[in-house]
Amino acid sequence: MRLLLLGCTGFVGRELVPHLLARGHQLVVVSRQLVPLVGLEHPELRRIQADPALAASWQEPALIAAVAEADGVVNLAGEPIAEKRWSDEQRRRLIDSRLGSTTHLVEALRTHPRPNRVLVSGSAVGYYGSSEDARFSESSPAAPDLLGQLCRDWEAAADQAPSDCRLVKLRIGIVLGPDGGALGKMLPVFRSGLGGPIGSGRQWMSWIHRTDLCALIASALETPDYQGVYNAVAPQPVRMGRFAAALGRVLKRPSLLPVPAPVLQLMLGDGASVVLEGQQVVSERLELQGFTFRYPDLDSALAAATSPAAH
Repeated sequence: MRLLLLGCTGFVGRELVPHLLARGHQLVVVSRQLVPLVGLEHPELRRIQADPALAASWQEPALIAAVAEADGVVNLAGEPIAEKRWSDEQRRRLIDSRLGSTTHLVEALRTHPRPNRVLVSGSAVGYYGSSEDARFSESSPAAPDLLGQLCRDWEAAADQAPSDCRLVKLRIGIVLGPDGGALGKMLPVFRSGLGGPIGSGRQWMSWIHRTDLCALIASALETPDYQGVYNAVAPQPVRMGRFAAALGRVLKRPSLLPVPAPVLQLMLGDGASVVLEGQQVVSERLELQGFTFRYPDLDSALAAATSPAAH
């Protein structure tokens, strides 16, 4: 397939791009910075430097041509949620980077139609809000908080894709990999022997290994049966306390020193809620779809993510 990728040069994209190339697809990758994808030079990979959140970018001939030729699109564009304090400016970036990119992409797809096209569009388990007790599936409603409404609007923008475009929306959980995301930040602390649960330790973590997420995206692109919303999470969500204990066990380090919630709130402000408040999310639709996880349980996922071969 000829694929157009947005927001795929970061943590997920570092594994997704090689995975899709290995499966024989031709890729056009759009990114704001034209930095090289480390160690990846491939004849079936082209780069376009553009900010997909800006309407002007979609008037560029190279991007217009890429849209017109694309059999499939992967849209993961969005400012990271929990890396900065949520100032008014940062809140605007969180919204614009998702809604702007998706809205302009969908308009371009409508302007340059192509039969049997597929759009795989990102969302997040933040859609459901947080709870220590509730269990959420694809049919659960959006929460009324900032992240819930952001995810709802993000998905609604994707819903405007042309009717003949097969749409797959992935509500992605905490992605586990050694070189980024939540685990990438926790590893140095745990390896030093100073790791432990963050906050109360009772909050749920609904997670997925990056390798499984990449396989899921490829399956959604290649398999016509995939359509609609899927929770991109492994079958076994865990509470933070168990996650920290499992990580300490895999690394053979103690995991006893909790990170107090006020410390995280001081660092991240409202963004700390993503880590301090979790949700127990299951994927009923992936189970029905028959998707097979390579890392269905936390111990195997952490062992893979922390092995020397993972770096």
